[in-house]
Amino acid sequence: MKFGLVLLGLLSVADLFTPLLTDGDHPPMAIAIGASVVGLLSLVLVVVTWRGKRWALAPLITLRLASALLAVPAFFASDVPAAAVAAAGVGVAATVVGVIAVLRPKRQLAGAR
Repeated sequence: MKFGLVLLGLLSVADLFTPLLTDGDHPPMAIAIGASVVGLLSLVLVVVTWRGKRWALAPLITLRLASALLAVPAFFASDVPAAAVAAAGVGVAATVVGVIAVLRPKRQLAGAR
């Protein structure tokens, strides 16, 4: 679970910087600001979940999936630079891995009760 939280936390931090990395068109500034807000809220939820508050996990997963969905138009628009499409792909893939990692049950030691 901690690996997943770290990964989702890193994605959240990356979202915070989206407005600084946009040219205003790729992604549009409104999307970049929305991603930044989602990143900030996600980062707060990562910290809360890390401290043992399991209730924060559902909204965290929801926000991270919403962030990944904000990147999907990059795959279909014709004027998006290749680097932005690649970054969107990495972000979506990392989100899926992070969500699976936080949802995967802890493995029990063999013979432990």
